[in-house]
Amino acid sequence: MISPFLEAMGLGHGAQRRSIGIYLATALIAGALIALQITVMRIFSVGSWAHFGSLVISLAMLGFGLVSAVMCIADGWFKTHWRLMSSLSLFLFAPLTVACNLLVQQFPFNAIFLISDPAQKWRLALNMALYLVPFLSGALFLGVVFQQAQTIFNRVYFADLVGSGIGGLLLLASMYVLTPQDLMVMPLLLWLAGALFWFDALGARRHMLAMVVLVGASLAAHLLLPQLFPIAKIAISDYKGVSYARKFPDSQRVLMHQSPFGLLEVYSSSYLHFAPGLSDNAGFNLPKMPENAYLGLYQDSEGPGGIIRQLPADETAYYQYLPMVYPYLLKPRADAFVVQFGGGLSTALALASGSNTVTVAEGDRGVLDVFRNNKVLRDFTGDILNRPNVTVIDYDGRLYLAGVRNRFDVVDLSLADSAGLSSPGGFAIVEKFAYTREAMGHYMQALKPDGLLSVTIWNKEEPPKSVLKLYATMVAAARAVSGPDIAKHFFVVSSYLSTTTVLFKRDGFSDAETALLRKHNGLLSFDEIYSPGFAYRDPDQAKLLEDYRNQIFGSGAPAPEGQDGTSEAAPEEAADAGLPSTRLARLAWQAHVKGNWAEIARDYVFDTSLLTNAHPYFAAYIKTADLANVLDRIEILQDEWGYLLIWVTLGFACIAAFSLVLLPVVFGWRTIFVKYPGKMQTVVYFACLGLGYIMVEVSLIAHFVMALGSATISASVLITGMLLFSGIGSLVSERILPHARHLMPVLFVALAGILLAYATGLDWVLNAIGSQDYATRLLCCFALILPPAFLMGFPMPVAMTRLGQLGKEQMFIWAWGINGCFSVIGAALVPVISTSFGLDSVLTVSGLAYLLAGITFFAVLRPVLPVVARGA
Repeated sequence: MISPFLEAMGLGHGAQRRSIGIYLATALIAGALIALQITVMRIFSVGSWAHFGSLVISLAMLGFGLVSAVMCIADGWFKTHWRLMSSLSLFLFAPLTVACNLLVQQFPFNAIFLISDPAQKWRLALNMALYLVPFLSGALFLGVVFQQAQTIFNRVYFADLVGSGIGGLLLLASMYVLTPQDLMVMPLLLWLAGALFWFDALGARRHMLAMVVLVGASLAAHLLLPQLFPIAKIAISDYKGVSYARKFPDSQRVLMHQSPFGLLEVYSSSYLHFAPGLSDNAGFNLPKMPENAYLGLYQDSEGPGGIIRQLPADETAYYQYLPMVYPYLLKPRADAFVVQFGGGLSTALALASGSNTVTVAEGDRGVLDVFRNNKVLRDFTGDILNRPNVTVIDYDGRLYLAGVRNRFDVVDLSLADSAGLSSPGGFAIVEKFAYTREAMGHYMQALKPDGLLSVTIWNKEEPPKSVLKLYATMVAAARAVSGPDIAKHFFVVSSYLSTTTVLFKRDGFSDAETALLRKHNGLLSFDEIYSPGFAYRDPDQAKLLEDYRNQIFGSGAPAPEGQDGTSEAAPEEAADAGLPSTRLARLAWQAHVKGNWAEIARDYVFDTSLLTNAHPYFAAYIKTADLANVLDRIEILQDEWGYLLIWVTLGFACIAAFSLVLLPVVFGWRTIFVKYPGKMQTVVYFACLGLGYIMVEVSLIAHFVMALGSATISASVLITGMLLFSGIGSLVSERILPHARHLMPVLFVALAGILLAYATGLDWVLNAIGSQDYATRLLCCFALILPPAFLMGFPMPVAMTRLGQLGKEQMFIWAWGINGCFSVIGAALVPVISTSFGLDSVLTVSGLAYLLAGITFFAVLRPVLPVVARGA
């Protein structure tokens, strides 16, 4: 029996083994491209900022679009020279990948000055251009294969999808043994394996030997050139935390640990003074300050997170000057729960405060591994995680408290983010599920009747942003748990440009408890923001809000510092109303207690809406209506340019995608497309598929973090499941081809219905899953992926195969490029939709995209029009 794939490629009668070899080659090459994409993302995460990794990854899909445009215009030439082009692409990939990656590291860009320094824009453009090159090589190979297999596209697409999923899994596994600097080895090895299968199937044995030599030389260059010459494998930005640590005169790296959870490094130095929120009074009142008390913890070069050593008894008074100590003033013998271990400071403070038991959660298995097993850290911390009264939960604390029946005296969430809630100048948007209204509700419900929730966050923003969102979130959760009257349930203190601590007591603070907390607050000299009985009114409220708006959208003059307002305060309150940010915080709490915060929030310059599971973003505080007004003053908003960049990314993605889509039309309208009916509907169809698929994928990755507690694990499970189940759907789709006209509309309606159902009910399901053991959660997440992913595997191969069978050859390769280009737009569109309307809205839009694809599907089935000769 002649393999249909070999027959389609003109290879004639050949062994079945050769056909299998070609399928394997396709799978391995696709897997290499996915592995390269993840590798680039890891390189940018460690060296620069993760958002730029995502930006560069989108170039892979743009590469597909560019190659498809060229192949569409020169369709006949590529059909004739497919052997040459496939071989050329295979030979070029390894040397281009190594060379471009090393060149990128020699021309790093500084993200901090991306707006103010024009040279950084050119460096970023150079980075993008260099990383595009190897993806063009991969796109060329896949384009040639797809072009030669038009009538059996569903089988090739199955190999492509499944191979991509397996490649992602292999890359994930390799992170246990390969550092980010050397992850490049995995895509090169996958590429080599794919090339060998390809050349074996074609009978090109000499090419196999040449390929081994070429990839071996490329690997040697990657591994050895940086050792022989001053060439960096990963250029770490000077503005990442680990760069500062490495420049300290006595800096020493005490450990490095690599896993899929990230690259973890710990440094020692006498210059490391973490002391988060430490009162200035500590230096005056303590007889002895701890020396060399901290090690710096850096994850993917970000930090430091403070690792505090075990303090001797004569130094433990130090803890009394940290803001996390407040709940233990009322609960000295607490059963405490620490939501996130981090560097262990909150756990150490709980133990030093006399807690009976401490239950600590940490979802990062890499962190737990080094604290449990590394002798340096065990000795430094007094083996903190292996103490008899410490219980470790090896997954996200939010998930544990959502399902456990245990009740605690203290639940602590303190400084879980080493660089703050919205990492200034670096990330675009990051989901913070630990701080959502739903999570806060779980924390509050896990308290004993007289228990305390303590949340301490960084407060380094002026004008205030993150803290206002936190206040709104905790108030909403408190009203859901304790009722509408929350006046006696909160105690809030703040230190200017340092930290803010919010205490919630489930049964309310007594007068004696409030007095005790105020007394200690006086010892620390922190600003009292709110407490039961604390009344505050600012007659200059309107001017305060106007000054903050003018600071951003006016002349740029700062809000007047230290301007006092007349206040109606409790006797204990100081006469000085404080700095503008302190006044605003006090106004916010008075408004929250009275229930009229919405009126103030409407006039405030930034978005202060609360966090929910559907909208878990501390960043993205620019109101959508104000986006156009910040274009000429981006330098004022350096801590939010990452969010603004997603809008820029979306704009460039649209420009690039539409340009590539139109390129074949410009050069070949009369010669290529005039005989193809339903062109516009076909474009819409494949655009909807590209948008819908990538938006579902990215959205579900964010959703699944709720149940799995790790973005890395969520991404690996989701990508693997999506590609695998979609690949199976692609293979099965061959059976419905004769009945596609009748069955595909039903499939689109079913798929849209599933996505709309997920948009409304997925959070509830994931919360239920989160209380199960980890293996069960993984299985349940795969089960959730199966229905939509399997159905999403049908539309692309069915339509592409029909285009090939109808003889729409140029339309076939053009459609592949349209799908890739709009995948780029979809990836850029997800953060815009999720920050503006919520994560659930992304699934809703995806469902609507598939419904629109169902409407336009029939245009794909229209046959080629006969060409009428001129003069006939």
